[in-house]
Amino acid sequence: MKLFEHIRSPEIPYYLGWLNYWSAAAAKAIGFPDPARDAEQFKRARRTASGGWVVQLTDAPLDLDNPAHLDALKRAYERFPEIGGRSAP
Repeated sequence: MKLFEHIRSPEIPYYLGWLNYWSAAAAKAIGFPDPARDAEQFKRARRTASGGWVVQLTDAPLDLDNPAHLDALKRAYERFPEIGGRSAP
């Protein structure tokens, strides 16, 4: 992961958490939503009145000692390599 100063676009989130807010510009920059890819994994996502998204990764707050939570976080990072500046320029 890169420091936020080295991420190519200010719209791209720096990291993922249990509950994430992505503006419309951020969602567009990372390619969210893609109905074919995101329907099941991000079923808790809700669109805001301003066009942004609130994306909740798990039902309960993230517990990294819970294998299901850790898996959800890993899959989200795999889905969005732009987050954290991990994709190739």
